[in-house]
Amino acid sequence: MKWILVLVSSLTIGGAIADMTPVRADWRETAEIVLSEPQPSLMRVVVRTKARRVYVYEGNVITVSFAIAVGKKGWETPPGQYQVFSKEVNPVFKNFKTGNVIRPGADNPLGVRWIGFWTDGKTQLGFHGTNQPELIGQAVSHGCIRMKNKDVVALFEKVSIGTPVIVEP
Repeated sequence: MKWILVLVSSLTIGGAIADMTPVRADWRETAEIVLSEPQPSLMRVVVRTKARRVYVYEGNVITVSFAIAVGKKGWETPPGQYQVFSKEVNPVFKNFKTGNVIRPGADNPLGVRWIGFWTDGKTQLGFHGTNQPELIGQAVSHGCIRMKNKDVVALFEKVSIGTPVIVEP
């Protein structure tokens, strides 16, 4: 049940103002007010692979966009509707082919942030920084969205777990 407390100090009736002095209630009687349910965020992230850009929307307004690199031929970034399910600062990279691990630092191909939005239970795809910013704008990844480190940090600060991610061709 939702309750709304309204204190009225004056009321207009037929153009005249009627003085209605409310009875002072003890603050404990009015303190337990249940507010409406939290509204879901209108933020969403839209990836346009052909344009090589990611757009952050608040409602119908684009608030920011960034240049990206996308999946190369045979490893295309899959179109669809997803959600952010993980976020990592200074991620560790584990090569899916060799199993080699690269710790955070200048040689890490994931850069300084990871934002996961797709998984098959074994492999994950997401937004991440890069140690090769000169490749932004190209189709070079194994399906992930590569971004300049400063850009992925900005995106990381905007999104939350559950933020919708839409990948379009």
